[in-house]
Amino acid sequence: MAFVFRGARPFDVHVEGSKIVARAEDARVLDCRGLAVAPGFIDAHSHSDLRVLAEPALPMKVRQGITTEVFGQDGLSVAPVIAKDVAARRRQLAGLDGDPLPQWPWTGVGEYLDAVRKAKPAVDVAYLIPHGAVRQCAMGMDDRAPTPAELREMERLTRTGMEEGAVGMSTGLIYPPCCYAKTDELIALARVVAKFDGVFVAHIRNEGDFIVPALEELIRVGRESGCRIHVSHLKIAGRDNWPKLEQVLRLLEGARKDVEISADQYPYVAGSTMMGAILPPWAHSGGPDAAVRRLSDPVERARMREQILDPRPAEWDNFWRWSGAEGIVISDIASGNHPGLLGRTLAQAAGKREPLDFALDLLRDEKLGVSMVSFSQCEEVVEAFLRLPYVGVCTDGLLGGRPHPRAYGTYPRILGRYVRDRKVLSLEAALCKMSAVSARAYRLKGMGAVEPGARANLVAFDPERVTDLATFENPCQFPEGIVYVMHGGELVYDATASA
Repeated sequence: MAFVFRGARPFDVHVEGSKIVARAEDARVLDCRGLAVAPGFIDAHSHSDLRVLAEPALPMKVRQGITTEVFGQDGLSVAPVIAKDVAARRRQLAGLDGDPLPQWPWTGVGEYLDAVRKAKPAVDVAYLIPHGAVRQCAMGMDDRAPTPAELREMERLTRTGMEEGAVGMSTGLIYPPCCYAKTDELIALARVVAKFDGVFVAHIRNEGDFIVPALEELIRVGRESGCRIHVSHLKIAGRDNWPKLEQVLRLLEGARKDVEISADQYPYVAGSTMMGAILPPWAHSGGPDAAVRRLSDPVERARMREQILDPRPAEWDNFWRWSGAEGIVISDIASGNHPGLLGRTLAQAAGKREPLDFALDLLRDEKLGVSMVSFSQCEEVVEAFLRLPYVGVCTDGLLGGRPHPRAYGTYPRILGRYVRDRKVLSLEAALCKMSAVSARAYRLKGMGAVEPGARANLVAFDPERVTDLATFENPCQFPEGIVYVMHGGELVYDATASA
């Protein structure tokens, strides 16, 4: 079908098939007078890896104007996987991606991407090879360096994943088993990715007390491997660490002189991840079942408590130190148990119990299948990173239970709060960050531009009205002001039809 997005001035946008063209004949006209028409937004860090198969329409993303998502983030995702380990991987990912499917009909990256294509989702999908998945396939969940043979197997799996269509590799250096890797391992794998002009994407080893050494490690990976690098959800966590902003900015700007660096961020002062991340890394050695056993062992549990409650700066990301029981909110429980706990802080949910003991019991009883929202950031740092021209936008949205509002509101929030109301960004700069910056970072050809020959991924919105409605109290609310969303030449959202 052919479309014309009809503007008053300065131009119309013509679409035929899946492409933007110079002129489309006999086309349906969409009245966009008074609206802005932009490239479809790219969710540079997404966790819809399984939801895309259970709900391919992905309305929470599409109705923000998102037309492309990048899966396989944080070194933790669904492929590659050894068939005998699928059950354990599903348990491992339950607090991150949920567990919405009766079975996984894949083991490799190519098979997973085939399954996604067959689902015909309302968004385009790019995939990063998860470092943790590669490590698990080669050596399980052991907290040690790989043998030479194991490293060769990891390199082989990485090469195969790139050949099967991945755009790079991700690691999550606070999550097991990624956190057990030394820098040399990361460099070796990044060298493989670089041969395909892929990108090495990292949830860095520390986003708070040791953020500077953590960024220096990633920069070293890029410099020594020759691979492009990308910082996931750029932030500074913990009140004591917010003053490190200028040091971080200087470090990144200096490194960009000889390393190709990009990043992404979400426009909120709270993050969201698996609640198992409150545990020190050693607690996860051996996998989810081993971690649950440790939570039941009084000696091991006492050791966990001692480290979690230690007020001193830590080389691991101590969420408890940053956020405390009052700043950590239960957002999802994969089993569906305890629905009354969703949306409550750990302090509230614990009642008269000691909050950390309550949290450890919940993780034990739910076999780690719990998600959280954690408040640890500040508006000044969020806005400073938003102004960086090489930082794109992401939702980093977990989609189950009572999620972080970023899953429903990130992109309209940028346009409403940070462009129109606070004037942190111009409209043009914001649109570039939400599309072209990530298209360049992930080498997504034909995306991030409105020009003949580009893929017809488009969004039309009202700049005066667009806003997010999702809140931490009521997160599953669709935004206002997004009028049309087109994916590959197909109109996947039409607010005028809904009205």
